[in-house]
Amino acid sequence: MKFNLDKLDFQIIQEMMENAEISYADLGKKLFVSGGTIHVRIKKLQEFGIVKGTKLNVDLKSLGYDVIAFIGIYLEKSSLYDSVAKELRKIPQIVRLNYTTGNYSMFAEIVCKDIQQLRFVLHDELQKIKGIERTETFISLDESFSRNVLVSSE
Repeated sequence: MKFNLDKLDFQIIQEMMENAEISYADLGKKLFVSGGTIHVRIKKLQEFGIVKGTKLNVDLKSLGYDVIAFIGIYLEKSSLYDSVAKELRKIPQIVRLNYTTGNYSMFAEIVCKDIQQLRFVLHDELQKIKGIERTETFISLDESFSRNVLVSSE
């Protein structure tokens, strides 16, 4: 079953991406509908898997996570993607994984407390996963910005 999004759905999504703490009543006032309408729309968006919960945006550096790195992963065969992804999911420091075109089969983002933890993940965790041919690591020196995409009904 397909869910057709309308302009209000897109407005709700955009507003909630900017501030997920806004109450349904306040969001309703902002969009000129009732809080109940917002509630019903959010429930529908969740049921159809368009909205997948909310997340707290945390400054990881202030919590002691000083190393962000990106890992290009070469697979022995692309058919191993699913089994390798399943194993990579078990490594808690890997926060994002993409199946990619280009030089790498997979590209992962990893967050670690320090270089020693990064070394452990690279040498002790990744090396034991069958199907990974080799990796290439890029350490982030600074994140200039991070944002959501601007959604619209057009």
